[in-house]
Amino acid sequence: MGLLVRRHRASAGPWVFPSIAGTLRDPGNTRKQLRDAVAGSEWAGLHPHVFRHLVATRLDAAVLSARENADYLGHEKVSMTQDVYMSRKSRGTNAAALGAFRPNHNVG
Repeated sequence: MGLLVRRHRASAGPWVFPSIAGTLRDPGNTRKQLRDAVAGSEWAGLHPHVFRHLVATRLDAAVLSARENADYLGHEKVSMTQDVYMSRKSRGTNAAALGAFRPNHNVG
C-alpha cells in the first residue's frame, strides 16, 4: 500500500496533510514552516522541490534499491524515481553472474 494511501487513511479528514485545524494547508504557510525548520542549517533557502531532490539524492547515495527509494518518496512507479531522482554516476563493472553462461568446452 502506498505511503499517501496509508497517510490518508490515518488522517481524520479528507486531506492527506491537513493543517492543524484539519483544513487544506496553505502552500505559503507550508513553505514558511519548512523555511523555519531549516533556518540556520546548510539547507536554508532551498525551495521545497529542491529539498525533495536533496532527500532523493541522499537515498540514492545510501545505495538503496530503486524500489526502496520510490517507496520512501511515495512514487508508485519505480521508473519515475529512476528517471527523475536517481543519478547514473557509474556503470556496473561486476558482471560475474554472466559467467554461468560460458560455453562448456569440456563437453565431448
